Amino acid sequence: MGDNGFMFGEHGLIDKRTAYEESMRVPMLMRCPGMFGPGVVNSVVANIDIAPTLLAAAGLQAPAYMAGSNMLPLAKGEQTPWREELLYEYYWERNFPQTPTVHALRGDRYKYMHFYGVWDLDELYDLAADPHENDNLLARPGHEELAQRLSARLFEILEKTDGMRIPLSPDAGGRAELRDPGGPANAAFPPRFLRPPREPWK
Repeated sequence: MGDNGFMFGEHGLIDKRTAYEESMRVPMLMRCPGMFGPGVVNSVVANIDIAPTLLAAAGLQAPAYMAGSNMLPLAKGEQTPWREELLYEYYWERNFPQTPTVHALRGDRYKYMHFYGVWDLDELYDLAADPHENDNLLARPGHEELAQRLSARLFEILEKTDGMRIPLSPDAGGRAELRDPGGPANAAFPPRFLRPPREPWK
């Protein structure tokens, strides 16, 4: 599994660090002839599933704190309860200030993105009707109830997984800024980032 996809101009963007399909959707390849044969599985898996799967392959139980699931039953073609949605998290980094903190919830049909900071318009896409994510349903009325339901589910997962404290990348001094879950949604902007205007002749 690659750690991410890559944008080549889709949505007017390059690089990665977004919740669009081009960035977050990558294939997962597994090979273990002694445990399962060749095949294709269409279930949504994530990088958090790798460690529990390797532990299961070694005959070990995954610790309770691991959020992922063992993929071996899927690879073997067995019927097993599996996730119907996927949580996406990206946290703003100083080296890439143009990419905001975003949490997204991706289901089989809909994807909801919640942004922090200066990006104040969330995004909602119908992946069945709009697989390239060009039509943000929140740009027009009529989808508020769906957005509220997905938003509530997103924050439920974040709270359950202790994902509400948002670390901003530490500076050279090793200090990390943490956003208070009960505080404002906008990202902190350290005063040291502000520089006085320079005189024209300097």
